[in-house]
Amino acid sequence: MKFRLRIWRQAGPDAPGRFEEYVVDGISPNQSFLEMLDQLNEQLIAEGKDPVAFESDCREGICGMCGLTINGMPHGPRLRSTTCELRMRHFEDGSTITVEPFRADAFPVIKDLVVDRSAFDRIMAAGGYISVNTGSAPDANAIPIPKHIAEEAMDAAACIGCGACVAACPNASASLFVAAKIAHLSLLPQGHPERERRVLRMVEAMDKEGFGACSNHGECEAACPKGISIVNIARMRAEYRRAMAAAR
Repeated sequence: MKFRLRIWRQAGPDAPGRFEEYVVDGISPNQSFLEMLDQLNEQLIAEGKDPVAFESDCREGICGMCGLTINGMPHGPRLRSTTCELRMRHFEDGSTITVEPFRADAFPVIKDLVVDRSAFDRIMAAGGYISVNTGSAPDANAIPIPKHIAEEAMDAAACIGCGACVAACPNASASLFVAAKIAHLSLLPQGHPERERRVLRMVEAMDKEGFGACSNHGECEAACPKGISIVNIARMRAEYRRAMAAAR
C-alpha cells in the first residue's frame, strides 16, 4: 500500500507549526498506524531529516499514550480503537491521510504530534484516589457489592486517560475523563469516605486547567476508545450538587 501523509510539524511549544507532506510506500495492510509512522521515521532518518515526534508506550490499547488526530478524528476512523490498534487496512490504498496532535489549549504542543497532557495528572492529584489505609487485599466477596453497581464502576474504570474526549469536544471539555474517575470511586464503598471532597477538588482542578464546559454534544463518548458513557457526566453533576449541599 502507498499513502501520502500530511503531518503537523512543530519544532517546539513556541515555534510556528505547519503541515508537511511525505509519501510512504510498501506498507502492509496489517501494519499498525504507529508502525507505519515508524517506517516513515526510518525513511526520514536515512535521508538525514528530523523524524516525526509522536508518543507511544504499550501499543496494546492499554496505556492511552498514542493520542493522534487522524483525518479529523481522535485515534482515527475505527470505533472503539486507540491509534496503536488501528491497522492500515482501514485506509484506502493511495489515499491522503492528515495527522495532527490533539488540539486543546490545555494540551499545549511539545513537538510535532506530542502534546503535554499533564493537566490530567494534576486533576487526578487533586482527588482521584483513595487515601484511607485499605490494608491488604480482602478475600473475595468480603465487601458485598451489587452486580450492577460493580459493572458500572468497572465500565467507568476502563478510562485510560488518553484525552480523545477533550480533542473531540468542540469546547475541549475534560468532563468525560473527570466524570469517569469520579464515578468509578463514588460507586464503590471504598470511595465513599472522601466522596464530597473528591468531586469538589477534581472539578475545581478541571476548571483551573482551562478545559471548556461540557456542551452536551456527545462527541466525547463517540471518540472514546473504551466507550465510556456520558451517563457518567450526569453522575458527576449529581455528585457535585450533593457535595455542594453537604458543604452548606
